[in-house]
Amino acid sequence: MSYNTIELSIGDGVATLTLNRPDRLNSFNGEMHAEIRAAFEVIRADKSVRCMVLTGNGRGFCAGQDLADRDVSGDKPVDLGESLEKNYNPFVRNIMTLEMPVICAVNGVAAGAGANIALACDIVIAAKSASFIQAFCRLGLVPDAGGTWTLPRLVGRARAMGLAMMGDKVSAEQAAQWGMIWQMVDDDQLMPEVNKLALHLATQPTQGLAYIKQAINASQSNDLDTQLDMERDLQSLASATEDYREGVQAFINKRAPEFKGF
Repeated sequence: MSYNTIELSIGDGVATLTLNRPDRLNSFNGEMHAEIRAAFEVIRADKSVRCMVLTGNGRGFCAGQDLADRDVSGDKPVDLGESLEKNYNPFVRNIMTLEMPVICAVNGVAAGAGANIALACDIVIAAKSASFIQAFCRLGLVPDAGGTWTLPRLVGRARAMGLAMMGDKVSAEQAAQWGMIWQMVDDDQLMPEVNKLALHLATQPTQGLAYIKQAINASQSNDLDTQLDMERDLQSLASATEDYREGVQAFINKRAPEFKGF
């Protein structure tokens, strides 16, 4: 399938989805959202894929919504809730429910929905020159694309409230110090480090990693008893996989495991 606003490549167990509107800092429009949804369908259907990478072309990761793609000049108010329901919420849910690790390589500015899409990913690695901006308050809007859910859980209520209400830029270094992202690396090392990690994760017990993702995401809202029950149930599923058996046998025989992802 050919795309106009994204690129999708699959190889060595890794699917790399690249936002590709560099002249607009990879800001989202309707066509890009449609192509992203189509790309997720391809990724979910391809059984060879065991890790996903999300990044952007050019000097920015994503500047959020392309405001030129919306007409606010008329008398009738624009209902942005419809846009969230159709475009951004499915994007976040696709990331959260994909049964494999999703790595985000933030190669430049990540603003508005672009920042929150990045933070929805499982592991976020940012170039030293990258930054994160909750730009919604500058337009009288509410952080969306999951921002009001992820930010408080990543950096705490006080920092989340300050970032959301003031729209201050957070450097990649500060984001790493706050625990907003996993790691900051030098600009020229971003994709080498991300690709190295993606290739590693693609050789690991993918089903077990999917259960880890499911459990940690659910822990944000579960009480302890519910979470203990979930751990029990997921461990029952994990211990029935071929990869668990392979991991144990490899450990006993003192050899490298060969995981199949099931």
